[in-house]
Amino acid sequence: MHTSRRGFIGGVSAAALLPGSVAFAEKKYDSGATDTEIKVGHTGPYSGPASSYGQIGKTIDAYWKSVNAAGGINGRKVNFITLDDGYSPPKIVELVRQLVEQDKVLCTFNTLGTPTNTAIHKYMNQKKVPMLYVATGASKWGDPKHFPWTMGFQPDYHTEGVIYAKHILANVKDAKIAVLMQNDDYGKDYFTGFKDGLGKDADKLVKHVTFEVTDPTVDSQIIQLKDSGANVFFNISTPKAAAQAIRKAADIGWRPTQYLNNVSASVGSVMKPAGLENSQGIITAQYLKDPTDKQWDSAEDMKVWSAWMDKWMPGANKADANHVFGYAVSSLMHETLKKCGDDLTRAHVMEQAANFQKWKLPLALPGITINTSPTDYYPIQSVQLARFKGESWELFGDVMSNETA
Repeated sequence: MHTSRRGFIGGVSAAALLPGSVAFAEKKYDSGATDTEIKVGHTGPYSGPASSYGQIGKTIDAYWKSVNAAGGINGRKVNFITLDDGYSPPKIVELVRQLVEQDKVLCTFNTLGTPTNTAIHKYMNQKKVPMLYVATGASKWGDPKHFPWTMGFQPDYHTEGVIYAKHILANVKDAKIAVLMQNDDYGKDYFTGFKDGLGKDADKLVKHVTFEVTDPTVDSQIIQLKDSGANVFFNISTPKAAAQAIRKAADIGWRPTQYLNNVSASVGSVMKPAGLENSQGIITAQYLKDPTDKQWDSAEDMKVWSAWMDKWMPGANKADANHVFGYAVSSLMHETLKKCGDDLTRAHVMEQAANFQKWKLPLALPGITINTSPTDYYPIQSVQLARFKGESWELFGDVMSNETA
């Protein structure tokens, strides 16, 4: 599914390598960029069933305010326009058209959700507007051949699903697996990877039930899963349902080995609402430092982030990993725009996004770096497993990438 990396270095013209030449001599702009401004568009679920993710948009907004206060990017201020799509595909279509056709943004950045991004995927590529570092790990965002204007950010769900399946097969005796899945493209991508990881052991999957993101609870689904006799539970849910599922399993005395998808691994928005006592031993995959993990307290990037939070998001819940995510992905976007210099054309933005080699992302786990090329649109392809203990996640094992999954 993924292409291998060959250390491609692109986006540098021969002239830029000549002594005395200036790589960014000529200013070039597309819609959304001028001598003083870069317009970046965004939508996120500030309301609706996935509203806990609204914290990401708030963090990104604060990030650009802090960048502007420090002088902007190459002298230009970032005009960040963020709108509430409510995690609704029809709504995001309307808002993104507005951003592209009326606000005339240079690009969109970190639009959230698999069903929502799917709704604008073709449109953005037809319009040739960069759709960068989307907040979803569906594997379709890494397809430069067919969708050269769209790039993901986080490890893809398919790979993550494979890793959980292999861990179950290696560690759970006589595994009988039950899966709760959000019934959309996001859920299906995780589930497909999970089944691929099980391979010839697919018969260990004894129950698979789905729910709609708009369902008020997943209680009846969890009862069905318990009744299947399963001793392993893979929870493919966004935060609200994920917390409900963990709590309900405990309430009815179901004690399987639990695996939780990374997108719901926030201590602040999932584990605490589910009940810390109910969350013990749950396994997830991580690629960013968790703010509740004390081992990072002395890490330089965590200290910088914590001080930044105090200044730019006072009163926000630092235990919510969404703030780490928003800050990290904004750092990557910041670097991408900085690398563009005075050539702020849409094509050049994509060229720079597809030209990272072993770049150290603030708040990424040690050993995980950003790598992209014109044929590799998956910036992060590595994770490390973690187990919930006490009030935080504890990492274990080695960093795994899709090549070793």
